[in-house]
Amino acid sequence: MKAITWQGKHKVQVDNVPDPTLEQPTDAIIEITSSAICGSDVHLYNGFVPTMEHGDILGHEFAGRVVAVGADVTRVMVGDRVVIPFTISCGKCFYCVQEMFSLCSETNPNAHQQEALIGYGTAGLYGYSHMYGGFPGGQAQYVRVPHVDVGACVLPEGISEEHALFLSDIFPTGYMAAENCDIKAGQTIAVWGCGPVGQFAIRSAFMLGAERVVAIDEHESRLELAASAGAHTINFSEVNVFDSLKSLTNGRGPDACIEAVGFESNGHTVDAVMDGAMQVMHLQTDRSHALREAIKCCRPGGTISIPGVYLGTLNAFPLGVIFAKGVNLKMGQTHVQKYMQPLLQKIINNEIDPREIVSHRITLDEVPDAYSMFAKRDNMCTKVVITPNAESATRAA
Repeated sequence: MKAITWQGKHKVQVDNVPDPTLEQPTDAIIEITSSAICGSDVHLYNGFVPTMEHGDILGHEFAGRVVAVGADVTRVMVGDRVVIPFTISCGKCFYCVQEMFSLCSETNPNAHQQEALIGYGTAGLYGYSHMYGGFPGGQAQYVRVPHVDVGACVLPEGISEEHALFLSDIFPTGYMAAENCDIKAGQTIAVWGCGPVGQFAIRSAFMLGAERVVAIDEHESRLELAASAGAHTINFSEVNVFDSLKSLTNGRGPDACIEAVGFESNGHTVDAVMDGAMQVMHLQTDRSHALREAIKCCRPGGTISIPGVYLGTLNAFPLGVIFAKGVNLKMGQTHVQKYMQPLLQKIINNEIDPREIVSHRITLDEVPDAYSMFAKRDNMCTKVVITPNAESATRAA
């Protein structure tokens, strides 16, 4: 089969690789009909995530048709159309029983690599380094899905794989980020980053009762997409974010802030430049300009929700500001399985059409160029959807 493989910093390519096979009785094989490039994949493309190996198959957002199942699979059947969560979870361990699926203690065969860094292992992930299990990902024609009965979302008639594709990651991620804000009626929520996760965080904040959502970015096409969902927008390259948010909230500040940027944060201030320099010199792993700004802007007693990915260490982290203001921090990998069915129902009920954020649709052969385009935000790129078994030319959504 064809698959997208990682070959080093800024290099991915289409390779012919062996077809996956059933390895455990709880496995399934999925023929992938819709996949995507995630912002987290760009971290791999940019060479920031450790324990990647040449030839690793990328991709953790995918949907398709079940073509084979193991002997112990009972809920999913051959022929079912399914969306697969990016976290691989056993469904039975201490964490899974509490619906903390991304913390599953049983599915990462390389948990010892994580333990050396963070003390404990967490769930395996598709296509996201050997520290997370080394599982082949879904930017391919087929994929093996371990523990398929745990969380695989079977699609009803009338809902296509592309329609529901983002249930695999970014829709639940944005929704959990908004849920972590404990939104009350009348509140203002500020969202840093209007990429795919930020877009779903904006829409989810409104679903959960926010009166106003303020979207912060510098890319006009992404700000326009946020505005189409009802958000007030701030271009941080043109105005002072702190002053603007205070003005919008009568001097109080947002009730909660969602930081959907993560460790590759960019900015135009002195601290952002210092972040980049320290990262290059390996004095820190992450750039936290957006997070620091969110902490500064959040009102006292408010909440900072962090769906943006962070890898390791930060310098100049304003812990004293968090303490003095009594700000709450909530973060972590998304417990996708918990959210898939409720959010599928919102799609069925026409409360949201996740496809509205798609900017480009491509084939596998076009993926290497699309990685570069997505990483640079060229061509008004917001979200790239891949049809692995198609041969049509690149087209804007």
